[in-house]
Amino acid sequence: MTIKYESQKIAQNFYTFAVLLFLVQVVVGIIAALQFMWPDFFILNFNIIRSLHINAMVVWLLVGMMGATYYVVSEESDTELWSVPMANFQFWATVLTVTLVVLGYIWMGINPQANSTTLFSTGILNEGREYIEAPRWADILIVVSVLLFLFNNFMTVLKTKKWTGIQGTLLGGLTVLALMYLPGMFYTKNMVKDQFWWWWVVHLWVEGAWEIIAGALLAFMLMKTTGVKREVVEKWMYVEVGLVMFTGILGTGHHYYWIGTPSYWLWVGGIFSSLEPVPLLVMVWDAFRTTRETRVVTNKAGLYYTVAHAIFNFVGAGLWGVIHTLPQVNKWTHGTQITTAHGHLAFYGAYVLLVLAMIYITLPAIRGVKEFNASRAFQSFWWMTISMIFIVLTITGAGMVQTYMERLMGLDYVAVKANYNLWFWILRAIFGVGFLYGVVIFVIDYFKLGKEPAPIAAPAPEKA
Repeated sequence: MTIKYESQKIAQNFYTFAVLLFLVQVVVGIIAALQFMWPDFFILNFNIIRSLHINAMVVWLLVGMMGATYYVVSEESDTELWSVPMANFQFWATVLTVTLVVLGYIWMGINPQANSTTLFSTGILNEGREYIEAPRWADILIVVSVLLFLFNNFMTVLKTKKWTGIQGTLLGGLTVLALMYLPGMFYTKNMVKDQFWWWWVVHLWVEGAWEIIAGALLAFMLMKTTGVKREVVEKWMYVEVGLVMFTGILGTGHHYYWIGTPSYWLWVGGIFSSLEPVPLLVMVWDAFRTTRETRVVTNKAGLYYTVAHAIFNFVGAGLWGVIHTLPQVNKWTHGTQITTAHGHLAFYGAYVLLVLAMIYITLPAIRGVKEFNASRAFQSFWWMTISMIFIVLTITGAGMVQTYMERLMGLDYVAVKANYNLWFWILRAIFGVGFLYGVVIFVIDYFKLGKEPAPIAAPAPEKA
């Protein structure tokens, strides 16, 4: 397996940065889990650690998708990337911006008064809005980086004027992603209005633009791993885009239940929240159905992660979402650990496995490897997946206890957290270490893949 165009190698830069941030995200996540039991465990407070955990996740997934896009767009367009120097500049500018933002978070954690200085009407180190804490100067640099990224990819397509469904859907999703970042760059004095627009960033990224991107990348990966015909996967990809544009946008309503918006959002949000992942699961099923007799899988690790992505996207984003997004249920569970459980499984299934699958499918070609030892890939998968399942079950149990004790019995938050849920926090930390072990195996595999001797195939037995 080799790459078709030399410029596709730029994807490896983005993958490497994403992998390192993935490791950072999991390490600080375990620190946060330990702080639930020992709040003074670490020099940085929980609020800073939580911001680092969530922001590292968002950035590494986005960077991984950028690398995958550079790879896919060149291949789908049948041409070299329009400007490799621009892609390199955009990569290093992104690395520098992210590094400065992380250092700013850490410095603010050590010296909270450091954020009292303002720049562009926000704190110089932290904007203070949950999930989009990056200061305004970083927002501007991120927008410039994304605009360069989109310009480079669209110019690549225009070089040959070859449009495919996968390539068009991928770039369309990334364009929506860029546009949906803009509502997070202004304030309104009315808290209800501010939250209304804030959710456009938070929800329409992960349940809108990212799902469109996931549909396009899944179609590409299935073609590469199973040999399925383009028209089969693109058919379900279009269904996915239609559902995302319909149910994903209206599904924003499940965030509008209790912030002061009109009551009709209870109906809209409750009905349209959990249908986006269904076509992804059907796409995988149809790919296997139509290639049953001709399928020859050479990259089993890539296919493993690809199928797991579709399944856990459905379970995490779909099933674990619908159990608490109906307004009659969400009235009691809103803001509890049940939401946290949904977030962990949804992101792992929908996007972590997606980016890891793209790495295992494209990295061997980038490094010129026809076959590689997939044992570490499978070890990593099972350590991460089993650990994540138990993390989610543990947090779900904590959320159920929290909902009953706090919302029905009237106990205070601290009493429930410190006494009734203590064993849940202990188990979560233990399973978190298991997940970290799987990530470490993956990181080792990433840096060694293609640099070790290829496995020797066992000779076929001779016929008597």
